[in-house]
Amino acid sequence: MTGTAKLTRKGRATKERIVSAAADLIYEHGVAGTSIEDVRAAAGVSGSQMTHYFQDKRSLVADVVDHQAKVVIEFQAGPEVGVLDSFAALRDWAADNLQRQVDKGCEGGCRLGSLAGEVVETDLYARARLAIGFAEWERMLREGLQLMYDRGDLQPHADPDKLAMALLAALQGGTLLTQTKRDAAPLAAALDAMLTYVESFATDPAAVGRGGRDG
Repeated sequence: MTGTAKLTRKGRATKERIVSAAADLIYEHGVAGTSIEDVRAAAGVSGSQMTHYFQDKRSLVADVVDHQAKVVIEFQAGPEVGVLDSFAALRDWAADNLQRQVDKGCEGGCRLGSLAGEVVETDLYARARLAIGFAEWERMLREGLQLMYDRGDLQPHADPDKLAMALLAALQGGTLLTQTKRDAAPLAAALDAMLTYVESFATDPAAVGRGGRDG
């Protein structure tokens, strides 16, 4: 695979177009259901361009993992979500993620999590890239919880590291069941249960909110 840093501006744009097209196709049809030819046609590039930027499908999938991680992290870090440093903000975060699944008819699952189910046991390189993406996502949750802990919003025995990991696990597990059942209830239940657990560590129960935007 050609290093992005060595590409011209036009080359980077072409490569990004290929990766974006591949990401959308793989999200919709899966890795096995997406061929190099499908990606080539969707991106509007030639066969020689495909081989110039990607040695094989494995190298393309690895870049798709990075792309999907970036999409997910940008949403999680965007103005719609903000810093997750309050009980109300965490409830809003959960509501935003739940609404995304509802808006999609509970189809497709998580852009990053759906890839994990396909490649973690078959592609060690892609698995490593996925681990980095999930670690960044977990870090964002942990930073907000750490701010709450440092302010004294969480009791001294609360563990921001474990709470962040559990929140992400609840989101991923709930999303998978929601995708499978085509019903938002599993994700709603998983997130509510986990957030109720986080809220059990509140030093001031009165500070616990059920959503900060409308209430």
